[in-house]
Amino acid sequence: MSLWTAAEAAAATKGTLQGDWTCDGVSIDTRTIEPGDMFVALKAARDGHEFVAQALAKGAGAALVSHIPDGIGADAPLLIVADVQSALEDLGRAARARTSAQVVAVTGSVGKTSTKEMLRAILEGQGRTHASVASYNNHWGVPLTLARMPRDTEFAIIEIGMNHPGEIAPLAKQARPHVAMITTVAAAHLEAFENIQGIAHEKAAIFEGLEPGGIAVINADIDTTAILQAIADDLGHQKTLFGEMADAWGLQSVQLSGNTTVVQATVNGAPLLFKIQSAGRHFAMNALGALASAQALGADLAVAASDLGQWVPYVGRGAREVIYLDPVEMDATLDLIDDSYNANPTSLGASLDVLAAAEVVDGVGRIAVGRRIAFVGDMKELGPDEIALHRAIANHPAMQAIDVVHAVGPLMRHMYEALPLEMRGEWFETSDEMAAMTRQLIDAGDCVLAKGSLSMGLAKVVDAIRKLGHPAPQSQDEDA
Repeated sequence: MSLWTAAEAAAATKGTLQGDWTCDGVSIDTRTIEPGDMFVALKAARDGHEFVAQALAKGAGAALVSHIPDGIGADAPLLIVADVQSALEDLGRAARARTSAQVVAVTGSVGKTSTKEMLRAILEGQGRTHASVASYNNHWGVPLTLARMPRDTEFAIIEIGMNHPGEIAPLAKQARPHVAMITTVAAAHLEAFENIQGIAHEKAAIFEGLEPGGIAVINADIDTTAILQAIADDLGHQKTLFGEMADAWGLQSVQLSGNTTVVQATVNGAPLLFKIQSAGRHFAMNALGALASAQALGADLAVAASDLGQWVPYVGRGAREVIYLDPVEMDATLDLIDDSYNANPTSLGASLDVLAAAEVVDGVGRIAVGRRIAFVGDMKELGPDEIALHRAIANHPAMQAIDVVHAVGPLMRHMYEALPLEMRGEWFETSDEMAAMTRQLIDAGDCVLAKGSLSMGLAKVVDAIRKLGHPAPQSQDEDA
């Protein structure tokens, strides 16, 4: 069955039809559009109406527009509405209303996308699962995700983000989750909020969208837990807490070993042991919350804990890989932790903890001593305390186990200058300058972390490191 018929889309949006058509998907980007998709002509950096002809030429089943673009004929399949953004939201609400799926929404200052992907790994083994693509968590990403939801979806995972006050509640009300999870509340987007308590209130606005009888899944180990609980109580929702301070989903121990995290927990007093194929205490916490959320949706916990082992981090969000630096010598490798997608003080601290626990190898490089090396870039949107927050990173406990820190950006220079002299590597204004130096700064046996806000471009450093690598050497006894 089609995702949208012309009649259904018109009824949802109160739009005017041109032609009779069906669509099997929804797209906002002609670069990735598939034949049969409905092209949504949003206005962003450019007006999507400029691309309607291109979308139809690529096989779009129809286009959602606010007017008929120049050059589009009277036989073109269109849905004409007063406002494209509002119509996309209408489609999302209609898709949500027609499904019987159990829905979980995820927000938090850190770990939204990773947790969403953990939930995907958990739930796909238990029913037809639909989830946000990448980090589609804003005013167009949430309704787009909902509008794409197949009719027969059994589990849906909706990621919800924010940059400013008042953004989360409307998105949560579109998603209408049965379970809403907050990964954590941390110093992110402080430019738009007076303090971290303000961020907590905004994150807790996700509970405003919960269905009657819904469950709020809350991190028990943060300073603002009481705020989150109070808001859930005021709205009349059930609560489930996870973490070291929680009774129902108690975190007992986290063991990092190489690229693995082993977690011991208790669920209402019963022991729970599970493993994650990536190192990080923050991953352990997010996974525990994801399991709590999945069980609240009706998932089988034993199967969920097993399937969680299939999850691995996204590129740029803690993904770990081995870089072979020599085409022949299999031991001439370094470990690369790519966490370059974004950063705030909490997530940077978590990444430094992972680096501090990483194993290095001696005797394989020109330096002959494996090192833990961090490339760190400015953290943006931290408000008036940004300098102090950057400087404080130098005193993070994990720094005691890190050998060299290279820094990018004017804010991170404050951290750099607060480090002991023996830990200071290079400082550059831009990632381009740092990327040009990577060959001289790393060696076989090292473990290397790259972390910074997206606009700082630490991905360029990551790419430069990858380009030093070679394909994994084949052993000599393999068939040619």
